[in-house]
Amino acid sequence: MASDITSTAVDAPAGARATGSGTLQRFARRRSTIAFLMALPLIAVIAGLVAWPAGYAIYLSTLNRRMTSFIGLGNFEILLDSETFRGVIWQSCFFAITAVLLKALLGFWLAHMLHHIPTKGQRKWRGMLLVPWVIPASLSTLGWWWMFEPSYSSVNWLLTAFGGPAIPWLGEPWWARISVIIVNVWAGTPFFMIMYLAALKSVPDQLYEAAAIDGATGWQGLRYVTLPMMRNIISITVLFSLIVTFANYDIVRVLTNGGPRDLTHVFASYAFQVGVLSGNIPRGAAVSLFMFPLLAIVAFFVLRGVNRRQKEMA
Repeated sequence: MASDITSTAVDAPAGARATGSGTLQRFARRRSTIAFLMALPLIAVIAGLVAWPAGYAIYLSTLNRRMTSFIGLGNFEILLDSETFRGVIWQSCFFAITAVLLKALLGFWLAHMLHHIPTKGQRKWRGMLLVPWVIPASLSTLGWWWMFEPSYSSVNWLLTAFGGPAIPWLGEPWWARISVIIVNVWAGTPFFMIMYLAALKSVPDQLYEAAAIDGATGWQGLRYVTLPMMRNIISITVLFSLIVTFANYDIVRVLTNGGPRDLTHVFASYAFQVGVLSGNIPRGAAVSLFMFPLLAIVAFFVLRGVNRRQKEMA
């Protein structure tokens, strides 16, 4: 009799736990179903605006110029045999890597300077420094084109006024490349600044106090406290900017239109020239797809590093 009472007392909580566990599982399944249904419109939008165009671009890249027959990788082979397109690959990589590095360095310097300004003054400077990023790129690039234009260049006017030589900003290949990078850096640095400023504000002051007690200098605090705490933000920001910079179109189109001699083209502007202006849509689609493997490799290593650091911190 005593053993029956004991077994009943033991079994009752187990049954209650099983019932409770089943209820929680059903509730979790129901919540996940509701969440999926609520996300379904967004999934449909992404599929319609991203997945379907990407799949259709892959299909177009396998067709001939008249889009009447399948040629497989023929468009890619023709592009790789073209000296102009090999120059586009080099120019795209040089432009993106140089511009992103400059934006990252300048953005970090500006964020570090703003971080040490009192809050009231910080709002004013933050608003003014965000203006280049807020202005539409095509509009601001047109202003830069007027400043670089050979006949009415205000930049050259200032250089000559101080005894310097006039520079053919848009007339020579290297100066044209530098001009495109300058405009991209001017427009993109505020994005890095605001991201790094947010990351700086999330670093606990106690870490700097502990480093100061241990005798760390300002440079050592930056190296051993600030940068390690900001590594993930830096990596994600650089990856995002690299993707956007690789796909940049409006700055090159307005400032140089790919010239002189097609030496400032990037993937996006060259794809437009080949696919739309020259009427070879399949080859233009093939040009645009060349960005994907390059960016996929970079994204893989960057995101793997972020995940590894997250696991180490956990």
